[in-house]
Amino acid sequence: MKRLGWVTMSWWKKLLGGGDDSERVDYYEEGLALLQEGRFHEALTSFRLALKEAPGDTVVLQQIAIAYTRIGMTEEARKTYRHVLQKNPDAAGAHYGLAYLLLHEGHEGEAATHLEAFLSNAPSDAEAQEHISHARSTLARLRGEVDASVSGDE
Repeated sequence: MKRLGWVTMSWWKKLLGGGDDSERVDYYEEGLALLQEGRFHEALTSFRLALKEAPGDTVVLQQIAIAYTRIGMTEEARKTYRHVLQKNPDAAGAHYGLAYLLLHEGHEGEAATHLEAFLSNAPSDAEAQEHISHARSTLARLRGEVDASVSGDE
């Protein structure tokens, strides 16, 4: 008999009401782990369950948009990012994700606007630095500016 994965088991426990609060599943954390593993459909399921526990949570919605993007559901991802921005116009992650979706579709002007919004509100942690650099170089390219990191003039 094939053993059920931990995600499936946690989902069944929740569905069937098994376990106590000490066994309570953190669906958001589960979704993040699944994204890391490249299990995007399973991550989406976990994030949807997390959203049921915290309706309208913009952090969860952004992770849903990321999962949509990774499985090729870019229209859904775009709608989700826009929904986040309606709820929180300063959501840097939504601006970043939406910018690259728009750029991929050839909407450079709107993408640049979202990159600018991301950069004006970018997180300051070390993890964000790669995204900030990527956004800056992309914006410079869109503006026709020379990017110092490409030209070697740093």
